[in-house]
Amino acid sequence: MSVSTTTITLSSKGQVVIPKEIRDELHWEAGTELTLIANASGVTLKAVPKKSGRNLADLIGMLKHDGQPLSTVALCQPVDLNEEDSLDAS
Repeated sequence: MSVSTTTITLSSKGQVVIPKEIRDELHWEAGTELTLIANASGVTLKAVPKKSGRNLADLIGMLKHDGQPLSTVALCQPVDLNEEDSLDAS
């Protein structure tokens, strides 16, 4: 993505307008939430990431395992994938 630079003017009400070309480039539509970060050289605007509507609790039970539960030790062991294993998986 190319970096665009433009000059804008602060209104008497403290408002700024983000030019359409930049809004289009960043895919910012009406209603996009932005975070304003103040720093020594000025400010940075960043789009607030859109929420997926899921949280960690929604993922519990998502992956099913048939058979005996695996111990934490077994889960933490490195996987040794050799050529024979990779052929079996195909």
